[in-house]
Amino acid sequence: MPDVKNAREVPAVEPVWDQNRASWDETTPSGTIGWLRGIAGRDRRLYLAVVAISLATGIVNALSAAQDAAWRGGAYDLRTPLLWETSSVAMIVLLAPILFVAVWRIRRLSSWPLRIGLAVAAIIVFSTLHIAGMVGIRKLAMLLARGSYDFHLSIETLLYEFRKDLVTCALIGGIVWLIDNRSQAQQAQQKLASAASPLAPPDTIWLRDGMTRIRIEPRDLLSVSSAGNYVEYSLANGSSHLIRGTLAAAETELARFKLARVHRTRLVNLARVTGVELKPSGDFELSCDNGQMIQGSRRYRSAIAGFDRIQSAG
Repeated sequence: MPDVKNAREVPAVEPVWDQNRASWDETTPSGTIGWLRGIAGRDRRLYLAVVAISLATGIVNALSAAQDAAWRGGAYDLRTPLLWETSSVAMIVLLAPILFVAVWRIRRLSSWPLRIGLAVAAIIVFSTLHIAGMVGIRKLAMLLARGSYDFHLSIETLLYEFRKDLVTCALIGGIVWLIDNRSQAQQAQQKLASAASPLAPPDTIWLRDGMTRIRIEPRDLLSVSSAGNYVEYSLANGSSHLIRGTLAAAETELARFKLARVHRTRLVNLARVTGVELKPSGDFELSCDNGQMIQGSRRYRSAIAGFDRIQSAG
């Protein structure tokens, strides 16, 4: 068996197991599966990131407001600024999907007037609901605390809140845009790689070394053995291919071709086995149709249970 140090002398290849990938294993594009399902699926991490950043920002702002009040000679009271900030954060978290969907729709529009119109509409809807919900939460909280809250409704106050919402929309929308752009680029690369891979019948094994493809017929494969960080594919004609990988992964992928583990470090193509000889120790030796003998371990005797011709060693 070749040593790992000699890997450079043998073509290092990677098996193309995913060339016939099932449809359910494909990545679903962002924004095409609706609000709740989209957030609950592959964009959950993005949504959780928005939640975490919003909470962190709100807490920092509340601490800063309480400290500023204390520096101005007032009492250090964290409760009121914390209520103001958490009410705003709660509405941002609830309304973030509006911005997600708006960005996904904008990216799929080709007309710039439509893009701008949708962006403006999304910002106005977000800001309106954010202000209304934030004020409602504060009024309810103060009512339960037997207090009162005055929003000081005026054009100046609304413009002040809208300006902050505009920055929030720009930050969240920009992040979603960049992540979605990166995701689409990765999907395009995967499609190109899939198109570049040669089509193969289901009963064909393709090994890949960069841009080079090597096709192996399952019938020609004699054994697969581990060699350190590599796996050696040995063919019946005496040639072999050394690839980086694990024997466990190869065992899973090659099980459909009747390759079974007969040793801790070796798989054998049972279709090429012509005889089995048992040893007194419980180990066994396989005879292959090309004349090669392969040792097996008693731990894996179950792999040869289906063979009728078993001769006990004398």
